[in-house]
Amino acid sequence: MKIIAVKLFLLINLATLSTCQNDKSLNQINTIQGPINVSELGIALTHEHIMSNFGKEIGESSNYDSIKLFNQVIPYLKQLKSFGVNSIFDCTTEYFGRRVDLLKKISDSTKVQIITNTGIYGAANDRYIPEFVYNASTKSISEIWIDEFKNGIKGTKIKPGFIKLAFDNDKQLSDIDKKLFKAGILTHLNTGLTLAVHTGKNIEAVKFQKELLKEYNVHMSAWIWTHAHKVDDDQILIDLAAEGAWISLDGVKESNTNEYIERIKLFKQKYLLNKILLSHDGNGFPRGRKIRKFEEIFKNLIPKMLKNGFTNEDIYQIMVRNPKEAFSIKIRRNSDV
Repeated sequence: MKIIAVKLFLLINLATLSTCQNDKSLNQINTIQGPINVSELGIALTHEHIMSNFGKEIGESSNYDSIKLFNQVIPYLKQLKSFGVNSIFDCTTEYFGRRVDLLKKISDSTKVQIITNTGIYGAANDRYIPEFVYNASTKSISEIWIDEFKNGIKGTKIKPGFIKLAFDNDKQLSDIDKKLFKAGILTHLNTGLTLAVHTGKNIEAVKFQKELLKEYNVHMSAWIWTHAHKVDDDQILIDLAAEGAWISLDGVKESNTNEYIERIKLFKQKYLLNKILLSHDGNGFPRGRKIRKFEEIFKNLIPKMLKNGFTNEDIYQIMVRNPKEAFSIKIRRNSDV
């Protein structure tokens, strides 16, 4: 009964609230089904994996048992749809499992809007960086990603909705991670796609990204600090949010909801709820294994937030408004923001 009540609360209260907002915008977001107006995004999970082969060798990463995949993922996404989830940003990159053809079939079957990405994942000791990238110029790498945005991914009409990149944990940043991020900035300046960068608690990587964004006159709002929840010092997150960066707290679990509530309270106190993104980093089909769930925001976190002084408006801000603003396709120069 408790889960049913939570579902109804979200569906009724957030849907009602959304009709009261003036969300008209010319900005678009690319989904697997095609471009949509940002007002159609709805309740969104901003960092999940519909499926991935992370952990497998790069040459095997695109191979899936599609029947098993569909049998596991489609019912699960339909369940998430019943919670009110309308859109999911899929962070599985090329070379560790991105398959837009399979995502299209899943989206068709579930009516969940799925947003895929362009880019290359530079963490995991660079195991998912293909060899050609090391000798390629920064510009030529960006041109591959820009082409996916303009013409579609792998011969399809499906276009990416954001750029996914990553840094390793080492304080001494690798040249290849730096090069990929620079290519990401060039891609943003040619497409308006937002940079979602796996950064975790690597503060040196944060400093480097901030400096390079400034060098290219790109506003901090073009950048999402992915896995920022791994940082112990909340003040660092607050300071970056105040400068415009998006702070992605994307490791929600049943066991850490109280911790998340306290961190989100701090953002509210600082009038920075408008800079938080919430998600689970879940996985519907991790190397063919059982689901790493991405439902705890709805089953546990939001109900507890509502009991701890947060309002419907606060939830709407985090789960609907923030994803729309973070991922709207627009070139974000310091001079324009």
